[in-house]
Amino acid sequence: MPADQLPVLVFDVNETLSDLTPLRGCFEDICAPGHLLATLFAGVLRDGFALTAAGAYVDFTDVARDGVRAVLSGLEGWAGDGEAAARHILDGFADLDVHPDVPDGIRRLSEAGYRLTAMTNGSVALTERLLDKAGVLDRFESLSDVSGPRCWKPAQAAYQYAVERVGVRPDQALMVAVHPWDIDGAQRAGLEGAWLRRGASAYPQTMTPPRHVARELQELADVLASGRRAAAPTK
Repeated sequence: MPADQLPVLVFDVNETLSDLTPLRGCFEDICAPGHLLATLFAGVLRDGFALTAAGAYVDFTDVARDGVRAVLSGLEGWAGDGEAAARHILDGFADLDVHPDVPDGIRRLSEAGYRLTAMTNGSVALTERLLDKAGVLDRFESLSDVSGPRCWKPAQAAYQYAVERVGVRPDQALMVAVHPWDIDGAQRAGLEGAWLRRGASAYPQTMTPPRHVARELQELADVLASGRRAAAPTK
């Protein structure tokens, strides 16, 4: 089935829908440099992936808490309360907003007839709060997180869990994500992939190329909605 006719879109959440930039300010609140956010997030993904590869499961919050303590312990001259700092930064995830292009893009895709779901390495509770704050929660048929399959994306079982929850096969779904590893993992699990560049310059050549590439969600919505209209039977 052509990717612009697939009935279900599966969205990643962290960085794909949510804007993590304000978390830089959470680091600055505790007298740490904001650029540590990138180090933290990369480390959380690394450790979550490693645990999954080893056959273990730990949720995002616990991995992130360890990650905050690790980056702060290596910060020369920082002598704050590590536990309090970790709580402050993790609390910041609950206050995030979506990227500006997300609300309109989600509405346009929903109105074009796509069924929308989300699968996150984070939590359903935070995803629900994020989407409700953006006014688009009602456009999503279901929300899933990796506590269900007990493994992080890009493990194949995570994507299978997401599509099974909405009653479709992997080849009937399109994964939308900003992370190339997420697109690669989804496609190896049988889904199609749409990569949101969000300023990135190149997709890794070592990973399976996405079916669609767009700068942001509104552009992807234009492509998918127009393709769906063109494929609709004439009356």
